[in-house]
Amino acid sequence: MIGGGPAGLMAAEVLSAQGIGVDLYDAMPSVGRKFLLAGIGGLNITHAEPFADFCARYQPDAGRLQAMLDGFTPEHLRAWVHGLGVDTFVGSSGRVFPMEMKAAPLLRAWLHRLRKQGVRLHVRHRWQGWTADGALRLEAGGIEHQVLSDCTILALGGASWPQLGSDAAWVPWLQALGVAIRPLESANCGFEAAWSPMLRERFAGSPVKPVAVSVVRVDDPAPVPGLIPRLGEFLLTAHGVEGSLIYALSRQVREEIKAQGKATLLVDLLPAHTAARVFQEAAHPRGSRSLSSHLRSRLGLTGVKAALLHEVLSKAELSDANLLARRIKALPLTLTGIRPVAEAISTAGGVAFAGLDAHLMLQAKPGVFVAGEMLDWEAPTGGYLLTACLASGRQAGLGALRWLTRPDDVG
Repeated sequence: MIGGGPAGLMAAEVLSAQGIGVDLYDAMPSVGRKFLLAGIGGLNITHAEPFADFCARYQPDAGRLQAMLDGFTPEHLRAWVHGLGVDTFVGSSGRVFPMEMKAAPLLRAWLHRLRKQGVRLHVRHRWQGWTADGALRLEAGGIEHQVLSDCTILALGGASWPQLGSDAAWVPWLQALGVAIRPLESANCGFEAAWSPMLRERFAGSPVKPVAVSVVRVDDPAPVPGLIPRLGEFLLTAHGVEGSLIYALSRQVREEIKAQGKATLLVDLLPAHTAARVFQEAAHPRGSRSLSSHLRSRLGLTGVKAALLHEVLSKAELSDANLLARRIKALPLTLTGIRPVAEAISTAGGVAFAGLDAHLMLQAKPGVFVAGEMLDWEAPTGGYLLTACLASGRQAGLGALRWLTRPDDVG
């Protein structure tokens, strides 16, 4: 087993539970580094929405993941967590968390179980590909070790947060075998906008909430087909925007920027207000009051929301009550770039499913399985990433078990 993230640990659990000897190698000083970091603000393990809705969050990749998700549903995941002695609860948004909200107790209990099942953990061992005779090359302390195995599961992550081990060094080694790999790209990431110095200096780091956001095509007021406005919040940054609402739309924004060189968000600054009410209040005579005072008193628009209006609209547009009301309900923000993949929460792209069998084994190298973020799929935050990583790790573990015990049935 190469890689000690959730997918790799789950595959190790599946095999070791059946008495298979497992050696797990990880480049970092300890396993589960990204898992622990993801849980700092509260570990979101999965989501409690209806299963069909849950699976739809993986579009357009749902078909490729469906069998894995069927075998390890959110309910299965919660039962598995409970089996480790960790209680869970469903938050108001439907997200599921451990009762203590932390990743560390869950990881400790999991590693305790794996060690009891005989899994041998080898940290500070960095995989370097294969030797000519098929042995695994593992570098530790400047010394190369060569390891022969009956089968191998690769769960090395994508390219986000490389400081925690997911550096995509595996790409050329698999490509040398003829494995098709879609380029790794930022997913659940921030995007760049050409903010004025004033907006950056005064409001970078400010949450913009509550708002509703949709993506529209460049120079076309119609929203991207099939995409409905999403309600929530995002963060204005020195570079542009990021946060939960932006991550939920990241696939569409990324593809629009790649195709057109930019993308446009329409932001409803007052989603709880009807357009008619906004127009009525914006058109109300303001007398000697400034526009800022008027918007604050009539609509409660202050701070970063008011600053965004001034950022986007000209003085003439701000003075036109009809246009101002329309923009309050649909303020266009132009995004011009994608933040680097190293900053992203997760990555899109990876090993193409066309080069794998139903058990996630590489057709180009029988006996080698792939799981987790190495695979070509993406999902929004909200527990979807972790669930699919665990489900794919389980699938690869079951595939490796069949390979080891019934090799004629695999392929």
